[in-house]
Amino acid sequence: MRKLVRYLGEYKLESVLGPLFKLLEASFELFVPLVMAQIIDIGIKNRDAVYVLKMGGLLVLLGVIGLVCALTAQYFAAKASVGFSTALRNDLFAHIGSLSYNEQDKIGTSTLITRMTSDINQIQSGMNLALRLLLRSPFVVFGAMVMAFTVDVRAAMVFVVAIPALNAVVFGIMAFSMPLYKKVQRQLDQVTLATRENLAGARVIRAFNRQEDEVSRFDSSNDMLVHFQIFVGKISALMNPLTYVIINLAIVAVVWISGKQVDAGIITQGETVALVNYMSQILVELIKLANLIVSISKALACANRVSIIFEEKSSITDPAPGEGKGKVLSGAKVCFRQVDFQYQGAKEDSLSGIDFTVEPGQTIGIIGGTGSGKSSLVNLIPRFYDVREGAVLIDGKDVREYPLQELRHKIGVVPQKAVLFKGTLRENMQWGKKGATDEEIYRALEIAQALEFVESKEKGLDLPIGQNGKNLSGGQRQRLTIARALVKQPEILIMDDSASALDFATDARLRKGIRESTRGMTVFIVSQRATTIRNADQILVLDDGQLVGRGTHQQLLQDCEIYREICLSQLSKEEVQ
Repeated sequence: MRKLVRYLGEYKLESVLGPLFKLLEASFELFVPLVMAQIIDIGIKNRDAVYVLKMGGLLVLLGVIGLVCALTAQYFAAKASVGFSTALRNDLFAHIGSLSYNEQDKIGTSTLITRMTSDINQIQSGMNLALRLLLRSPFVVFGAMVMAFTVDVRAAMVFVVAIPALNAVVFGIMAFSMPLYKKVQRQLDQVTLATRENLAGARVIRAFNRQEDEVSRFDSSNDMLVHFQIFVGKISALMNPLTYVIINLAIVAVVWISGKQVDAGIITQGETVALVNYMSQILVELIKLANLIVSISKALACANRVSIIFEEKSSITDPAPGEGKGKVLSGAKVCFRQVDFQYQGAKEDSLSGIDFTVEPGQTIGIIGGTGSGKSSLVNLIPRFYDVREGAVLIDGKDVREYPLQELRHKIGVVPQKAVLFKGTLRENMQWGKKGATDEEIYRALEIAQALEFVESKEKGLDLPIGQNGKNLSGGQRQRLTIARALVKQPEILIMDDSASALDFATDARLRKGIRESTRGMTVFIVSQRATTIRNADQILVLDDGQLVGRGTHQQLLQDCEIYREICLSQLSKEEVQ
């Protein structure tokens, strides 16, 4: 939590004024029992109605001033806590965006979502309560004890015994419950994961008629969350009855002792009432403090979870300042030099001994069986992952020596999964190039074979795109993601099995359009279809993470058995030749 307190930096004034006004409210509240004692000992005893009304007006005035102070404190506390959580959420979102695929894979999407939403909301609530009550409740508790000593030292000794006992109960339960709240939040991650998977895979679940199984899985995860919450709730629920028992025993002791003092004429009846009122104030404040401790326990547990994300540093970083100065990509010659690559946590390499060179302007086809490492290979070029051994070079310079922004600005990537964002078609296309003109966008749409269906929608570039492009077919989404990459006119274009949803005729027109319109651009085409890559300048054949074939279509038919098997399984003998 200490690492996150810096987000209160812009709200230092509010963070001071909030507790300060709460302390002012508490100060006025501590005078109320003394005023009541005066009303009883003077006004009621002497049947002086004027004095009772005067002191009653003083009570009302104290109440109004306290209310104004409380509202002011609430305003400042709310402003500070909301501003704190807003800045924290913005920075966490930016930090998550800076993490490499390695870290995001390790942490998990569901956990990141929970920490961005539920955890930060819990921290905000805890911060708000802390600013209002963390100083007020102890101040009232110890203030009431001090005021009790001004009334009667002997009766006030009960306070000296009761308050440490209450603190032991409150802080003991807090120490026990904090680890349990962390467990609750971890289980909430699992519920979020199950929910996310069910929403994302709703069609698959229905296609395989697995609704009941998924409901059962969700119920199991949710029941576990409820079990944890009930258990920690039972622990926290002990706080109120235990504090009530201690306080009521203390009140009995105060009445017993002060009653004897009244009989002896040492203190008055009004002072006895004041002592009981002070004990009641302590009871109320400790109940508030108990609830505050529960909220702070949750907030601290959530703050630790958020801090863990901030402690994660991306394994993909820019080179030190000056290392890449004056170096720009030109011609986009790509070389893999004895590259070995392994995913974090994996026991074996996904790629091993990869070595090849791509000349500027060449089109490279990459083919192989499922899990052979095709996507892993092309993901190393824009540094989505870093190699374990060897190097990936562009124009003779290791990609790790290029600034990330400059490197990725020169590379256009069409991912395996077509992802579009809610907005207009124009806004989605301008992801590829900020400020791209309509002419540039229409040109890219034409090359990607998307212009025809866009024009048929009649709204042109103002065509609304639903979340993740759900209002478009799979083939339409793929063509738009290809167009988005082409808008930026990159020097290196990577198409990672991005035409799998297209029919053969559209795929053929797409390949022709790219070949004729991207001269001088180095193109990597990953595909399961032999027809898609057969006309490439160079074809790479991968098998179990190793490069088992390299050459043209005709060369590989003669020299590479795996490539020949792939072609024969997809094409007729006439087409193979």
